[in-house]
Amino acid sequence: QVQLVESGGGLVQAGGSLRLSCAASGLTFSNYAMGWFRQSPGKEREFVAAISRSGGSTNYADSVKGRFTISRENAKNSVYLQMNSLKPEETAVYYCAAASTGHYYIPSDLSVFSFWGQGTQVTVSS
Repeated sequence: QVQLVESGGGLVQAGGSLRLSCAASGLTFSNYAMGWFRQSPGKEREFVAAISRSGGSTNYADSVKGRFTISRENAKNSVYLQMNSLKPEETAVYYCAAASTGHYYIPSDLSVFSFWGQGTQVTVSS
């Protein structure tokens, strides 16, 4: 049974930082590209960042480039999202997801991801 468990969300002031973590179990972690998505009330779930199976390649939504960093530790079956200079409009539930892909492919399409965590709430106050 595949499980993805996010942690690290919380309340932060605008301009602040948070580091999200996602611990995976029940799958061969290094066989999966990993991604982070977010969803605000009344909005569709949107792509934030993704990382290839080895961690050698990354992809970001334009809105977070230069502020967010995705990384992974395959030995720990974990993926992380460092978020800096947070904005109030980035208040959302953040989800970790896994996609079975080729070595170098970094998906951003939500439909490609097979497994999802339950999400962690990030609230950015103004």
